[in-house]
Amino acid sequence: MKKIKFVGHSLHDLKAFPLEAKREAGFQLDKVQNGLEPSDFKTMKSIGAGVQEIRIRESSGIYRVIYVAKFAQTVFVLHAFQKKTKKPVSLTWQQPKEPINKWKRHKNYEQHTNI
Repeated sequence: MKKIKFVGHSLHDLKAFPLEAKREAGFQLDKVQNGLEPSDFKTMKSIGAGVQEIRIRESSGIYRVIYVAKFAQTVFVLHAFQKKTKKPVSLTWQQPKEPINKWKRHKNYEQHTNI
């Protein structure tokens, strides 16, 4: 099983989801940790290589979890949010610079240490 690393405010933002959305996000991330695909996901090439989005629909709204699982032992959760528009996420998501920079630093670290 891969470990999970939450980057920036992603854990805080995920914890702010309503209970059912939070449970579904946890269930889907568990699948990713175990090498399986989430039930509903989309590749996010516009954000970066290997970046994917878990898509969650609940009665309280639509939620997204952006992550990278291409590394051997770690899943990086980059962002978690409630979607508030019908536009594609690639057009509406403003990449928080600090979480992306932290992820890139971890990415370089993993490439050199095989974590």
